[in-house]
Amino acid sequence: MAEQKYLFKMEMTCDGCANAAKRVLGKLPEVKSVETSLEAQTVTVVSTLSSDVLLESLKKTGKECSFIGLA
Repeated sequence: MAEQKYLFKMEMTCDGCANAAKRVLGKLPEVKSVETSLEAQTVTVVSTLSSDVLLESLKKTGKECSFIGLA
């Protein structure tokens, strides 16, 4: 699958929440980069994985999250 840039909405209240997202996604070797925005409550991911796989990983943080679309 070609590399895509995905945008997810994720409930984040602090840097710990943002770091949790980076930590779970960072365990996936197919993830090239992860950017978080506390203000916008978003996570931007560059990866060759599908949005479904990335969303399932983000849900492991225990936070409310959803796929918005391609960034």
